[in-house]
Amino acid sequence: MRATRFFISTLKEAPADAEIVSHKLMMRAGLIKRLGSGIYNYMPMGLRVIRKVEAIVREEMNRSGAIEMLMPLVQPAELWQETGRWQKYGPELMRVKDRHGRDFIIQPTSEEVITDVARSDIKSYRQLPLNFYHIQTKFRDERRPRFGLMRGREFTMKDAYSFDRDLASMQVSYKIMFDAYVRIFQRFGLQFRAVAADNGAIGGTGSHEFHVIADTGEDDLVYCPTSDYAANMEAAEALPLRASRAEPTESCQKVATPDASKCEDVAALLGIELQRTVKSVVLAVDASDDGKVKKQLWLLLLRGDHEMNEIKAGKIAGLANSRMATEEEIVDYFGCVPGYLGPLNTKLPLTIVADRTVANMSDFICGANEVGFHLTGLNWGRDLPLPLVADIRNVQAGDPSPDGKGVLAIQRGIEVGHVFQLGTSYSESMKATFLDENGKPQLLQMGCYGIGITRILGAAIEQNYDAKGIVWPTALAPFAVVLCPMGYDRSEQVKLETEKLYAGLQAAGVDVILDDRGERPGAMFADWELIGVPHRIVIGDRGLKEGQLEYQGRRDTEATAVPVDGILDFIAHRLAQG
Repeated sequence: MRATRFFISTLKEAPADAEIVSHKLMMRAGLIKRLGSGIYNYMPMGLRVIRKVEAIVREEMNRSGAIEMLMPLVQPAELWQETGRWQKYGPELMRVKDRHGRDFIIQPTSEEVITDVARSDIKSYRQLPLNFYHIQTKFRDERRPRFGLMRGREFTMKDAYSFDRDLASMQVSYKIMFDAYVRIFQRFGLQFRAVAADNGAIGGTGSHEFHVIADTGEDDLVYCPTSDYAANMEAAEALPLRASRAEPTESCQKVATPDASKCEDVAALLGIELQRTVKSVVLAVDASDDGKVKKQLWLLLLRGDHEMNEIKAGKIAGLANSRMATEEEIVDYFGCVPGYLGPLNTKLPLTIVADRTVANMSDFICGANEVGFHLTGLNWGRDLPLPLVADIRNVQAGDPSPDGKGVLAIQRGIEVGHVFQLGTSYSESMKATFLDENGKPQLLQMGCYGIGITRILGAAIEQNYDAKGIVWPTALAPFAVVLCPMGYDRSEQVKLETEKLYAGLQAAGVDVILDDRGERPGAMFADWELIGVPHRIVIGDRGLKEGQLEYQGRRDTEATAVPVDGILDFIAHRLAQG
């Protein structure tokens, strides 16, 4: 490729609406152009990266035995109504009507469509296992689209769907896909981590997320440095920090705590450790009873330095559709405003749930349900009946690992892939069955596997950049090598050697671009450092007189002189290193 035949559109400054590094650099490097809120044109330079991502994904999906197809962007609402997701998905689902007033959606994912294909065409166990995938545009009507391709409304995703005869077979298919994802991210040249995760809106049983490690990531990844344990914050199990509950050593007393409505303030006022305090979180459930709303309040108790995990709390029986209680509701049940709440002597009965660590605490401090007062020396069994106990908190760095092989650490990551064991959640609602060996209908066991194709660009940049611009891994770079001739249009010798090297690299299958624009060296180098091409070769009269070219890797601090007759072998060696 010659630069004069390509489209290069770099900017010195990022647009004002670009917030994070990847968004700024993609805009400045001319990879994307904003069209509307959360909607972008993929410019030629950016599209080259996308195609390289897609090629790696396709190769590994095909290698794993998956079969490519293409499902439509627009899907009939009836399929989503069958599974109930028409109602459950929320405002992120873009709903549209055709000219006849019929409902459709612009797909964010394709579980319903592929299940419809399966129930129509899979008849016998002899056809199983099957795994279909496609790479298609998706649309999610994000409330606050931001961060460029990291949280846009329109994006490209690879989603795959496996079909099996039983749970064991589905888990085999799941493992095949998990291993394929590991190979994909290794080939991308990115640092990543696979973590156990919550299934969320997709449904099903087990799942893993694949995260690109980056300090700017939105997700907390929990892992044990001395074992294989890894999970995202939503799914990471929090063990009790006390093995058992000690016997009481204090009597329960009410103490004045004026203007101390937070655990930190109470601990400072009483001169105690924050870890001795217990905080209250009040949730409300609006349960329908014969057409009438019957309200239920729940009190969740956590240690003062811990935070509630909403996903875990939502899995407690009865709390799936909970919300934060209003101050009016809290006053009705506790006789007190928030900040001084506790489990003893509530005004109205409610269900109490204690985190595992709180359940093993003794002589703890909590609100007295009276403004300006707290209780000290409170104990389970003596002052309070034993509560319902559940894991409802976020883990912290240094907590014991659930596998018993060390302590937990936390790092930031960007989710770019997710694999799910769906089971029969979709095949049951859509009646997707096959006939087994005995001629009896059985529900298909499903798996679902997604990779955010366009999101990979943002995640890769968040992990690989410096003050000059993007630093692409070779596998993802729009071009692997850039040739920068000094005086290409003025020196016949420079032009001759440049063209010779250009032809040699092309013949060797190297993805090379020749910058024949006639730019000044400083401007030329700045463009390619911003764009992030990993290997640069400078051809100039001075070097040619000595029989040398100048090579510099994108991460190198200094250039290296390479003999002209050895440059092809040199580049081949550097490309092989990634």
